[in-house]
This record gives sequence, structure tokens and C-alpha cells, in this order.
Amino acid sequence: MKQPNNYGFGEEAALLKESARKFFREHFTTDRLHALVAADPNPARAPQCQWERDLWSQLVDLGWTMLAVPEEAGGVGMPVAAVAGLVEEVGRAAFPCPLLGTLNATYALVACGEPGAAALADIAAGEAATLALADRSASWDPTATEVEYRDGGLHGTAWFVQDARKCDKFLVCASTAAGYGLFWVAAGAAGVTLEADSIVDLTRDQAHVRFDGAQGIEVSTNALAVLHTAMPAIWTLLAADMVGAGEWQLQTTVEYAATRKQFDHPLGFFQAIKHPLVEVMVQIDEAKSLVYNAACACDTEPQKAAQFAHMAKASASDMAAYASSRSVQSHGGIGFTWECYVHLYFKRQKHSQVLWGDGPWHRARLADIVIGNAA
Repeated sequence: MKQPNNYGFGEEAALLKESARKFFREHFTTDRLHALVAADPNPARAPQCQWERDLWSQLVDLGWTMLAVPEEAGGVGMPVAAVAGLVEEVGRAAFPCPLLGTLNATYALVACGEPGAAALADIAAGEAATLALADRSASWDPTATEVEYRDGGLHGTAWFVQDARKCDKFLVCASTAAGYGLFWVAAGAAGVTLEADSIVDLTRDQAHVRFDGAQGIEVSTNALAVLHTAMPAIWTLLAADMVGAGEWQLQTTVEYAATRKQFDHPLGFFQAIKHPLVEVMVQIDEAKSLVYNAACACDTEPQKAAQFAHMAKASASDMAAYASSRSVQSHGGIGFTWECYVHLYFKRQKHSQVLWGDGPWHRARLADIVIGNAA
């Protein structure tokens, strides 16, 4: 099926994106973000999990968590291109919440087919979820999982679990006697223990989750195939978050450069400022185009989804690094202070840059697809 000219980003998707931007503009300003997550500047503070549960409940009531859930499972069933537009606005607001993890789990559960229907119903009912599949060396390869299903329970540790303390359920990848399976596990189940990680990103939390005989529902006996199907959408949505954050970095820095004066001129007058900011804009536009191309492929050309998603995440990772450095440097001395808001986005972008693979990792996977056979 050929991709539509507008990436399948129709009127409903545009309305969803605009309503999300309006919601955050009215309910979650950057002032509020800074007060929420950056109240304690002590570098030795314990890992924190600061988020607005009341606002999250409003997002659940708006149906955002069920957008990717198929209609037959009680959800909305919107295309990935529409969901990417929403996630872009979440990234622009740097809103601390488990939405991205819930969407990631949703796409994996959809790929499970009928066995995942009950878990999808949980998400449609408002429960938050996240993936638990990495090993201690941060490999996202499901065959590297340190969790094992034996004696009727899960044993081992899942590492680098995103927004773990905000979630009700974990979708756990575990080795089994027959291969690798996916298990739907309640965060409060017996035998489940969370240990928070210290991370640079103040807008998210991360943990490693230990399982000691924990009970779960097996939703797939072939985790490799399921995750192979779901990962393009997962990479694409994270790239969309990075694009939104990059747009905030650019807009905020341009506004600062237009008002801050040096030598009787706004900072933006000088080529040393304006040229790098133009380059940031170009990189954002490139990443954004690749994000919606990948999202549309997930909807209309699944055979090309992985290739295009690798391109999107690689581009977004490179953009995030450059936009972050330019936003801080262009703010001058104030840009390095705790009180300046740009550090919140700098840290979110650095976390996102390596999450699910950085630019070089995705370009290597892309090379395997494009020239692997020839090589």
C-alpha cells in the first residue's frame, strides 16, 4: 500500500495535536515543570519520581492512553501518525507521565494478537504500563533478558525500566523452556520489587525490577516476533517526543536571542548565534519529516516500517544532541544554571538520545537492512 501524501495525518490527528498543545499551555507551563521536578538541586538527592497524578488522570479521561488500543479491545484505534502528533506535544511540554511506556506496551500487546486482548482491556480501562526487557548491560535484544520463567513464576531482574514507579503493569520479556515469552505482571504483585535508578533526566524515572517467583499472565510465547513487529512504532514515538522537545529548545532559544542584548544588538544579530540556530531548525525539520514518514509506514507499509523508524530515531538522536548543546551555549552563562529551564530539556533529550539505541546504533541496523545482503 502506498503512503498517502499527508502521511495519513488527517483532520482528527490535527485536532488531537492542537488540543494537546492547548491542554499543556493551560495546565502545565514550564514554570510548573521546573517547580515540580527541580525543587531540589542537591546532586546527592535520592532518585525522585515527581509527577502530577491529577493531570495524568485528566489525560486518561481524555482517552489518550487508549488511542493505540484497537476498537475491538475497547480503545480508539488511531493510526500511529496521529499518536506521534500527540507524543510530540508531550515532548514539547516535557510532561512527566507514563504515556510513552503505556503506548509502547500497547503496540507490543496488539502484536500478541488474541492472547493480549485482556491486557489491552486493562490499558483501555486506564491502567499505565511499561516494557521490562533490558539486561544490565542495556541491551534491548529480548534474547539478552535476565528474567526467566520457571517453576510457575518469573525470576530475575529487568533493567532500565522506564517510568516504573508510575505504572500499574509491566510487560516482561522472559526466557522460557520453549524460547522467549511476554508476561503481563501487576506492579504490586507478590515477588515484584522495584529499585529506583539515579538518572540525569528529571522528567522521568527509571528502575530495575526484580522478580522472585512473581505471577503473570503469558500474553505471547514468541516475544521475538512480537517485539520485532512493535519496535518500529516504539522507536518512532520516542523520536516524536524528541522532536517536540527540540522545537521547545529552538523556540525558547530564539526568543532569548531576540531579547538579550550585547554590544547594543540582540544576540540573534550575530552570525555565531543565528547560524547554529538555523542548523537546529534544519535538523528538527529533517527529524520531524522522518518521524511522520516512519509513523505512516507503521500504518500503511509495515514491511518498510523498521527501515524508516531506524532513520527517524537516528536523525532525532543527532538532532537532540545538537539542539541541546546550542540551547545551553546560546543562553550564555545563565544557560548553565539550575534556575534556567533549558537544563530540564537538555537532560530529557540526553536520556532520549540513547534510549532504545542512539544514532550510530540505528544507522548500523539500517545498514543491515539496506546493504546487508550486498555486504
